[in-house]
Amino acid sequence: MKKILLPTDFSDQATYALKVAASLAKQNDATIYLMHMLELPTHFLSGDTNLDVPEQLLFMKIAHERFEKTLEQDFLKDIKIEVNVETHKAFDGITEAIRQYDIDLVVMGSSGASGLKEMFIGSNTEKVVRTSDVPVLVIKNDIENFNIENFVFASDFTNDQKLVFEQALDFANSFNATLHLLFVNTPNRFVTTAAAEKKMKDFIADFDELTKYELHVYNDDTIERGILNFSRTIDADLIGMSTHGRQGLAHFFNGSISEDLVNHALRPVITFRI
Repeated sequence: MKKILLPTDFSDQATYALKVAASLAKQNDATIYLMHMLELPTHFLSGDTNLDVPEQLLFMKIAHERFEKTLEQDFLKDIKIEVNVETHKAFDGITEAIRQYDIDLVVMGSSGASGLKEMFIGSNTEKVVRTSDVPVLVIKNDIENFNIENFVFASDFTNDQKLVFEQALDFANSFNATLHLLFVNTPNRFVTTAAAEKKMKDFIADFDELTKYELHVYNDDTIERGILNFSRTIDADLIGMSTHGRQGLAHFFNGSISEDLVNHALRPVITFRI
């Protein structure tokens, strides 16, 4: 993990995420790519050559002044940081930056979304979680010391999850964390405990580097509630799972458990795209 992308709107949540990114950067000798999507009026982005250039420069000046204040914070001392101000729409700019800088991990702050906003609009964080080809770590709260001891990885433990699990395992091992492998049983997707445990044991059989782990089968009304409730019982430091990147009508009707978790979990959530 050598390149960490941190999109910021200079909010409190973005600062919480930056603290976590700084901790990861120190641990891995990584560079943080700190990026702000400049919210210019629509006519600035139209390509019109008759724009008021001084007004455009003022927006840029304000953004750079906010960056200067951000970089003065003590927790960023001795960390390699690349600062960039872009005029893309936020989501487009983030996806482009992932490709351009060959990013290993995206860290984003989020205040979550609910109700109609969650269903019809969604947040940029939710969109990035859905589409990013690299892991996305979402932070909601101020974490003084980002140290992962208990990492919940929720899955159905099918073969298509194995590449995702390799990434989760690498992340857990970088902290020497205990990986809690979680299978959530629901009324409409019920299997016996014995069958679930066998499925999990078969799944991990080829992962020799998996040494600190526990297997859990948890019953709840929904998968999302099961993940959240189980994570609370063990006071998990991090929740991880895969996302299928559903879009369009498939996403609208089927939803995405990972995106629901990003919106509703107070704990850090990391997603890995299949």
